[in-house]
Amino acid sequence: MREFGVAELIYIACSYATVYLIYMKFKATYDGNHDTFRVEFLVVPILWTFSIYLESVAILPQLFMISKTGEAETITTHYLFFLGLYRALYLVNWIWRFYFEGFFDLIAVVAGVVQTILYCDFFYLYITKGTLGCVLPALFYSRVFF
Repeated sequence: MREFGVAELIYIACSYATVYLIYMKFKATYDGNHDTFRVEFLVVPILWTFSIYLESVAILPQLFMISKTGEAETITTHYLFFLGLYRALYLVNWIWRFYFEGFFDLIAVVAGVVQTILYCDFFYLYITKGTLGCVLPALFYSRVFF
């Protein structure tokens, strides 16, 4: 596991200090009667964006585990294949919507492309090696991620 650097520690300390100052030291300066800002309008789009990016990289632990062991159970390989196929079909959907509706969502497209790229080596091994024995040599992942 990677150690924290000085910049990360300063960032975390500043974040805690900011929260402390807002909720403890300067709590008396807050006027709830005049605060009409609806935080939902800010938080919901941030959480949606975060969930899109998280979905694109959430499969990495499984792919890392397969790359380290070099093998996986049959059900796991089928699950990963169809999960990746689901994401690849999203790319087709975005192309279709852009061509016929003029709709383009940069956040979703970038996350989908990243996730599909992460699956490409797995797709190749799944199709060429088959799932008999489920031995998946980690050619790509060992070179890129380790």
